[in-house]
Amino acid sequence: MRFSDIAGQRTIKDHLIRTVKEDRVGHAQLFSGGEGTGSLLLAIAYAGYLNCKNPGEDDACGVCSSCLKINKLVHPDLHFVFPVIKEKSGQAAVSDDKINEWRAFVLEQNYFNAGQWFEHISDGKKSGMIYADESEVIVKKLSLRNFEGKYKIMIIWLPERMNDSGSNKLLKILEEPPQSTVFLLISENPATLLPTILSRTQQLNIPPIDVESLTRVLSNRLEVPEEEARVAARLSRGNYVKAASVLDSTRDNSGYFDLFGEMMRAIYTRKIFEIIKWSDSLAAMSRDKIKGFFDYAVNMLRESYVYNFKQPDLVYLTPSEEEFVAKFAPFVNEGNIGTMVEELQLAHAHIEQNGNSRIVLFDMAVKLTICFKK
Repeated sequence: MRFSDIAGQRTIKDHLIRTVKEDRVGHAQLFSGGEGTGSLLLAIAYAGYLNCKNPGEDDACGVCSSCLKINKLVHPDLHFVFPVIKEKSGQAAVSDDKINEWRAFVLEQNYFNAGQWFEHISDGKKSGMIYADESEVIVKKLSLRNFEGKYKIMIIWLPERMNDSGSNKLLKILEEPPQSTVFLLISENPATLLPTILSRTQQLNIPPIDVESLTRVLSNRLEVPEEEARVAARLSRGNYVKAASVLDSTRDNSGYFDLFGEMMRAIYTRKIFEIIKWSDSLAAMSRDKIKGFFDYAVNMLRESYVYNFKQPDLVYLTPSEEEFVAKFAPFVNEGNIGTMVEELQLAHAHIEQNGNSRIVLFDMAVKLTICFKK
């Protein structure tokens, strides 16, 4: 994985390369970027550049022994920590248990989100975590001498999924890092990290991918016409994962579009059994998918509200979504948009705090019924 393999992000790439050339590589860096921005790929490319034996002006050479191993994610001085799922309660679970699956998945997918990773390693009904057991593994790995690289590099994907015990142990490691060690934390929600961890890291904000770069990579990798790729890039607002989903009509936003329509019809007609049926169907999904639905629903409400202003350039909807919104938008107005968004965000927070999914969903749906005056 080299910088040239990553869509857009030229400013970020130049910054990372400059830190190496000017010998000011921070021992703990936080790559803060939303889903689908390429944050993980940038960290891997940065690791490759740091340990490349013949680095060029703007990229790793790609052919030295270090680069060849980085490209396969098997370099002995490159380590990964990522969320996993416990097979049994009370059983230890660490990243190394799934390292082969991780390498294959990253190399095949490149751009992906947490839900897709959990779907890959489980039945999709469980969310993963970085457990406290991981801290001991990190300490053990970093206590070893460098095998062949200038730096030992520890990439931690989604540190916000580390439990409190693990976070505190990680903090201690960051406070007294081993020599020639670089921590690269890849976070989609840095606000949930311990303030003390944030204070120990250099934060680098990764922006969405620009439309032109995303259009090119989508067209080339997914073999779709450039115009279709451009529409998907614009609708996704720089999110590769979402753009790929837009282009994949069979996934249809992971079924969120249908679920949103079903929810709105049920609450508008105030059919209690339909609301219960809808709540049960969504509750059967993983917590990550439920939270993803809330994010999708909030976005659809906002798009519906904006649609009323008759400004096409401000609307980001697929053709099927726009067809639905054209009929639904008149029911979304200044009097209810704020309340509906607040209820969805509150339900999102309750799911985040491990609230009972069925109760949270049913309660949220019932509260939304009062937002529509018949």
